[in-house]
Amino acid sequence: MENTEYESKNFIEELIEEDIRNGKNDGRVHTRFPPEPNGYLHIGHAKAICLNFGLAKKYNGTTNLRFDDTNPATEETEYVEAIKKDIKWLGYDWGETEYYASDYFPQLYQFAHQLIDSGLAYVDDLSPDEMAAQKGTPTEPGQNSPNRDRAIEENKALFTEMREGKHPDGSLVLRAKVDMASPNMLMRDPILYRIKRQTHHRTGDEWCIYPMYDFAHGQSDSIEEITHSLCSLEFRHHRDLYDWLIDKLEIFPSMQREFSRMNVAYLITSKRKLLKLVTEGHVSGWDDPRMPTLSGMRRRGYPAAAIRNFCDKVGMTKRENLIDLSLLEFCVREELNKTTDRVNVVLDPVKVIITNYPENQTEQLRALNNPEAETPVHRELSFSREIYIDRKDFMEDPPKKYFRMGPGRNVRLKFAYILNCTDFKKGEDGRVEEIHCTYYPDSKSGEDTSGIKAKGTLHWVNAQDAIPIQVNIYDRLFNDPTPDGHDDKDYTEFINPDSLEINTKALAEASLQDRAPGTQFQFMRTGYFAVDETSTKDNPVFNRTVAMRDSWAKKQAKK
Repeated sequence: MENTEYESKNFIEELIEEDIRNGKNDGRVHTRFPPEPNGYLHIGHAKAICLNFGLAKKYNGTTNLRFDDTNPATEETEYVEAIKKDIKWLGYDWGETEYYASDYFPQLYQFAHQLIDSGLAYVDDLSPDEMAAQKGTPTEPGQNSPNRDRAIEENKALFTEMREGKHPDGSLVLRAKVDMASPNMLMRDPILYRIKRQTHHRTGDEWCIYPMYDFAHGQSDSIEEITHSLCSLEFRHHRDLYDWLIDKLEIFPSMQREFSRMNVAYLITSKRKLLKLVTEGHVSGWDDPRMPTLSGMRRRGYPAAAIRNFCDKVGMTKRENLIDLSLLEFCVREELNKTTDRVNVVLDPVKVIITNYPENQTEQLRALNNPEAETPVHRELSFSREIYIDRKDFMEDPPKKYFRMGPGRNVRLKFAYILNCTDFKKGEDGRVEEIHCTYYPDSKSGEDTSGIKAKGTLHWVNAQDAIPIQVNIYDRLFNDPTPDGHDDKDYTEFINPDSLEINTKALAEASLQDRAPGTQFQFMRTGYFAVDETSTKDNPVFNRTVAMRDSWAKKQAKK
């Protein structure tokens, strides 16, 4: 039996297990994933999803999906549906526990009145600039607003009028009365409510005041009796207000703890910046296969299992760090190597004529789909006198250690025969347009009795039934590991101009005809590819998921 006594645990698991031992919350573990529906989920969200759902599963708990929909100006139903789709694709299900902060607007409004009644909140009419000027600096205390000591009854009346729409947008806010000298700037009388006449995607025009994120978030956790509210590190300074509000309202004491963000080299994980890429046309949409969104990665062909494995390998820390993108690509290759069929696709075709093969003959060859599969599965490939190979697999005057095709050289065709190159022809442009070979009839793969040696093996397609396909060669969207880490430059200046190459001359074996979008393959010796959602029977389109090996560093070194 495996010894799990010394199983390594991250700091959050240690915290949860201590709470269980102490009987806190009756040993119950209840987490939540609280996305704001103002964009699509990205790789950073994947870490939070895996953490929250994974911990609940490990400790027999529950995870709520709660949309923190408190800003109607940026939120849409489209984002809600996309988020749910991404979470399910990643392999998690929230069952019946789907909630929205907007469900709690009446309760949050009552909480605000409770703070006013306790003398802990007041209505302020300072302008944003005046409020900022009185906030102070990290080394200097702020100044109290002249409205800080309004009478409770006046505050109640004004807040009620805010709710009733009797004041214009931005004219009044509700602030918590905390401490204008606090070393934590977020505790210097933060705004709890603002007036915003904006139609909400769920509540319509029922409300014209909306709670700020910091007010809605912790109180929603408490309403749902979340035991472990897990956030990324940028929310560490928000924890003081989170705890203060729960304490002053005397409600269920949800506990917030923070972990490091998922910072991956060459990727950005700001929804605002990702939205800019979309609206300015740098990418085709949120699901562009170059985007770090889960929908983009799914369309590119990343398996959900690879993303889960990546999150597991990255682990849980209390310090920010930059994760190498090659680790994510390794996880993708590792998963696809186990699950994908190997197929023949020629990206830059050049014709090969096998001069001693019967002109009217076609035969079926047996090809193994995936040598890594536990149960071998085979398919049939057609073979005839004329085939295509990749242009890069032929040289007119090859060096000694070149093991592909060249005059006088023997080379094996995968699943087929050994060929010997006898001649080649060039077109008017000087490029090789036709290669002549002979084959050894007794060198058939799996039945070879020829005794002929061939050091190289090439992929190929049959000229009779090869299908033309479009291949989108995707690369990294940015050519800088930290594109948004430069104060003097906009991140869009680091967009890689070679992040997409569209190949319309590729030819594929006939088995790739009419494959369902999302189906993944290994194009032998080339890389991993997936059928794009735009693909049709008459116009098959494939996206490169990842190359066979990490070639980025080598490519950058050549520049």
